[in-house]
Amino acid sequence: PRRRSNLMKALIVDDDRGLADLTAFALRRAGFDVIQAFDGEVALRRWEAEQPDLIILDVNLPRVDGFTVCRRIRAVAATPIIMLTVRDKEDDIIRGLNLGADDYIAKPFSPRQLVARSLTVLRRAGKTLAPSVHHVGSLSFDSSRREVRRDDGAPVTLTPLESRLLDLLMTNAGQILPSETIIDQIWGPEGGDRDMLRQLVRRLRMRIEPDPTH
Repeated sequence: PRRRSNLMKALIVDDDRGLADLTAFALRRAGFDVIQAFDGEVALRRWEAEQPDLIILDVNLPRVDGFTVCRRIRAVAATPIIMLTVRDKEDDIIRGLNLGADDYIAKPFSPRQLVARSLTVLRRAGKTLAPSVHHVGSLSFDSSRREVRRDDGAPVTLTPLESRLLDLLMTNAGQILPSETIIDQIWGPEGGDRDMLRQLVRRLRMRIEPDPTH
């Protein structure tokens, strides 16, 4: 997809690349431009170079731990930080918040809840996402209105599930998405299956393709 110039930028810092990718999918789908780092030292360099609007930060990181990353950034900037970690003891939560984290989420986590809480801390910081409009090929999709157009045709309003699927696919155009990733992003980890996904894909194709039989 064409990159929108005024996207909010999120830095995801996690040494678990699978979880980092899951988090990235969720935030891209919500309209963020995502950059990643897999250890604390690289995270600090990426933060300084990219100046992200939001940081999703693990605690157990190689080289420099997440608490230290949070402390160093908070000493010089007010960038919103959400700690996302398996360390769910009360002392860890209090430590993270005292170091300046804006929120603290324990793993395992809900990607939809993470997005909602990310938007909340951004609103508190006076920042809002730009309208989420995707353009891929002849398709134009406004996820805020759930409207899709082909070329200059009339807009078609999608159902919430159809909208989530198209948004996910257009955000990741040109990439291969495993079925499990799509199911998790649309229904959550326990809410869908492959048959439901096949049916949803068929319904979406009927709505947006000129000849869905081919």
